[in-house]
Amino acid sequence: MDSFCCFGASYSKLVGGRSSSSSGKGKSHEGLIKYGFSLIKGKANHPMEDYHVAKFVQIQGHELGLFAIYDGHLGDGVPAYLQKHLFSNILKEEEFWVDPNRSISKAYERTDQAILSHGSEVGRGGSTAVTAILINGQKLLVANVGDSRAVISRGGDVPRVNGQLAVSRAFGDKSLKLHLRSDPDIQDTNIDNNVHFLILASDGLWKVVSNQEAVDIATRIKDPLKAAKQLTTEALKRDSKDDISCIVVRFKA
Repeated sequence: MDSFCCFGASYSKLVGGRSSSSSGKGKSHEGLIKYGFSLIKGKANHPMEDYHVAKFVQIQGHELGLFAIYDGHLGDGVPAYLQKHLFSNILKEEEFWVDPNRSISKAYERTDQAILSHGSEVGRGGSTAVTAILINGQKLLVANVGDSRAVISRGGDVPRVNGQLAVSRAFGDKSLKLHLRSDPDIQDTNIDNNVHFLILASDGLWKVVSNQEAVDIATRIKDPLKAAKQLTTEALKRDSKDDISCIVVRFKA
């Protein structure tokens, strides 16, 4: 089974990042692919700083699934900006349909430059981003900046994940930009009959739940919304202090 470790992203009006908890679900046009999400505010004394995107859109005769988790720090200005702009910036790239990996990378860099140049508006903080783009239910592109993470279950297993980029990459954080990069780790895979589901989550989950544990929990629960809620509940039970955000996308019933 394959697994992706990447860093956060999001673009949706479904959640504003302010409430103590939020959840929801949806499905592809044909109803074959379903998703659910659950976000819970952590115990820290500041507003919710996790934002997400989870939706299907029709573009140029293609169906795209857009999924992202943005985990902000030192304020919610940067993750809110990413939620609004990152996916649209990716899809504006002229080469997206020809070379999506390059387009994602360029859009990440350009979005970060826009954040840095509008620092007075978005604030001094930063954000991780883990984004997933599903093209026509067949090709999955996962990009990651920071310590949020995406894991794909192939046959119920999870291989070792490369998580070494976590500390050195983030959007924003202007004062630290000499030491931080925003170029994403990008991986793609074809969705075949062995790929069961995808989990995206912030480090509020991954600090206390391992890749394999998350896959085991989601494997037992067919409803992706219930699976996402169970994963966030499990992280709370294990005393995770951070905001906890999770999206589960199920490819097979």
